Amino acid sequence: MRHSIHWIVLLLLLPCGIHAQRQLRLNEAPARAGEWGYRPAADSVSAVTPPGFCWRLQKSIASYELEVGKGRSFRSLAYRAEGIGWNVHCPPKTLPAGTYTWRYRGVGKRGKKTNWSRPRTFSIAPDATALPLPEKAELLARVPRTHPRLFLRPEDLPRLRELARGALKKQFGRLEKRCERLQKNPPPTREPRKYPATAVRLSEAWRKIWWGNRVYTIKALDGAATLAFVRLLGGKEAFGELARRILLECARWDPRGSTGYRYNDEAGMPYAYHFSRAYTFVHDLLTEEERKLCRRVMAVRGREMFRHLCPRHLWKPYASHSNRAWHFLGEVGIAFLGEIPEAEEWVWFAANVFACAYPVWSDDDGGWHEGSAYWHSYLGRFTWWADVMLAALDLDAFRKPFFSRAGYYPLYLMPPGKVGGGLGDLCARRRARDNVPLVTTFAAQAGNPHWQWYVEQLGGPRLERGFIGFLRGSRPAVKAEAPRALPASRLFRGTGQAVLNSNLLDANACVQVVFKSSPFGSYSHGYEAQNAFLLWAYGERLLIRTGRRDMYGSEHHRRWMWSTRSVNSITVNGRGQVPRSSRARGEILAFETRPRVDVVAGEAGGAYLRHERGKAHRILDRFTRTIVFVKPELILVFDRLVAREPSTFTYWLHAVNRIEVKDQANIRVRAGKVVCDALILTPENLVFTQTDQYDPNPRPRIKLREWHLSGRTPEKRKTVEFVALFRPHRVGEAVPREAQLKRMPGGRALRARLTGGEAVVLLPEREGVAIRAFGLESRGGLSVQVRDRTGEAVETLHLAR
Repeated sequence: MRHSIHWIVLLLLLPCGIHAQRQLRLNEAPARAGEWGYRPAADSVSAVTPPGFCWRLQKSIASYELEVGKGRSFRSLAYRAEGIGWNVHCPPKTLPAGTYTWRYRGVGKRGKKTNWSRPRTFSIAPDATALPLPEKAELLARVPRTHPRLFLRPEDLPRLRELARGALKKQFGRLEKRCERLQKNPPPTREPRKYPATAVRLSEAWRKIWWGNRVYTIKALDGAATLAFVRLLGGKEAFGELARRILLECARWDPRGSTGYRYNDEAGMPYAYHFSRAYTFVHDLLTEEERKLCRRVMAVRGREMFRHLCPRHLWKPYASHSNRAWHFLGEVGIAFLGEIPEAEEWVWFAANVFACAYPVWSDDDGGWHEGSAYWHSYLGRFTWWADVMLAALDLDAFRKPFFSRAGYYPLYLMPPGKVGGGLGDLCARRRARDNVPLVTTFAAQAGNPHWQWYVEQLGGPRLERGFIGFLRGSRPAVKAEAPRALPASRLFRGTGQAVLNSNLLDANACVQVVFKSSPFGSYSHGYEAQNAFLLWAYGERLLIRTGRRDMYGSEHHRRWMWSTRSVNSITVNGRGQVPRSSRARGEILAFETRPRVDVVAGEAGGAYLRHERGKAHRILDRFTRTIVFVKPELILVFDRLVAREPSTFTYWLHAVNRIEVKDQANIRVRAGKVVCDALILTPENLVFTQTDQYDPNPRPRIKLREWHLSGRTPEKRKTVEFVALFRPHRVGEAVPREAQLKRMPGGRALRARLTGGEAVVLLPEREGVAIRAFGLESRGGLSVQVRDRTGEAVETLHLAR
């Protein structure tokens, strides 16, 4: 009987044991689209030492252990850590250049450990930048125990007061005048209203409250922070008293109400950081009861932000708004460290995001996926956190490879004088001079002479407004140097953007082609279609991306601007690429830049998908677009598409003005005093349509109209090749039009006249095929040769197989 009971007990316990064991098995599922992924990735090379480690988040695990072995095994450990609370970790010490292998495992709530993860081998580059993250206790100990703590430390006050009276007296005087205006006309502090029950999300009435509450909040709390800062340096107590009153009146707003982070984050985020700045600057004027009120309201707001961000953001960091919210939370944490119990977790979280999962829409080359508008907006805000980190935590953001190169993105994309900020939301009307405030900061922080030259070409340094600009005005000057020694064109490989320029120094003397085929897909604000291109010449936008964002997520925004039809690309059976998806990926296959010739090629076939019964099916096996730019007068666009079934293909071109079309060999785009003559050499008999209507049109308040030309193949086919030539030039300039496209076994050959000679381009139909024509032989890939009037080669370029 006892034996029977014993076995019954074991059988009852067995399922629980199996269940517990299953719970403690490590989930090593591969990273999906939209996830940060295991980092450092297998076979990757880290440009920083140590790298930030990241692995899949798993709810059943209480903590993690990490081991980093020397070489390809764990016989000798270079680093080990345990008790890691989140799914990321940046060691507090550097690792020498070389090869390493890492693994991790989880520890359950009762101390049971999972299996070790699969090993991943990576290397650290010989020139890797040292960026260790101090241990939590050491990092938090760097924050001043007293106030102020954001942007400056208590010990900085004597030096800043001296600057306010001396070298920066003019700048400080402007701050004082602003405070005097605030005294005469204080900002309203009545709590803003919530959406009425009848409000329709994204409607114009909804939009007015949504954005209006943001503006209202900033006006009040930024005003309070400015008043408090000026009082700290200038000693005018009336400014401090007004700052105190505004702060306390805003503290009485419902933290989950109209400006709550989850209710309206566009109002909730600026409330959090402006309130924290005002609090730390006016801290000495507050009574203990008043401080308690501020702590109570910011504890609620901070917890709400933290619960939303952590730990999700460490594995899925691509949510657009979250990419600024995390460092705003960091500001709250520093301001209230030691005063709100959770504040130290908020600071530690922000430090770990920076070390292990930021920036995300970027590459180490300095590129930015979301386009120049969001580049400016998000990085401009991040520089606040960079300043805060440097002052409070002694962490220098500009040591990261991306930030050491970030100023090259606007320099190449928007040379001095340029209008149009490339591919991305809100970029069409951006001007190069709009970049000056951010590039001013970048140049000073990184000490980069080329970026300083860019700033000076656009009217000189322009510091951020307010007290942050005053603080940045104390940095050492950077000597400017023109980027004449740099190549005129540049690839930002990790974001899939190539910028081909004939002149890097002056946009009005430049022809520019921007091409995108991005591994980030069409997600977020960089949603433009893969393999799309833009053409700019001599101060004018010729071939453009179209539409105007009337409201994020509106019908026009979703159905036109997120559509392949809105850019210079190709649709298949009327279908475009998957909109706003990280699955709609492209890839840069090749890039070469020479003084006379640039070549870039991208693949975007995988971005075309149709969905049936919950499954995605590819429409294309390939969409390879190759652009050859013979600077400055000839652009060849060569497309190869292979469909899964017979299809019609539509070639899209867009312009500011109506496009003149006589036939496909006589197409002209005009903008101001610049024209572009275009001809589509193949396929023949395209059926053209043109309209200035969008599908759908934007809301009535948007009066914009642009022109959309589409050329459709007349019959269905599985494969098609488009060969198109574009010749941009100033009105009145005589440019040759002669071009010959020759079909031969293995591919095609193009011979095109130039002003001072000719260009020959060999286009093999597949990689590895060698062809010969017009006195040039390819080497298994595309070949280009530019010749002078005598037929002498002045530039020859062969793409590798």
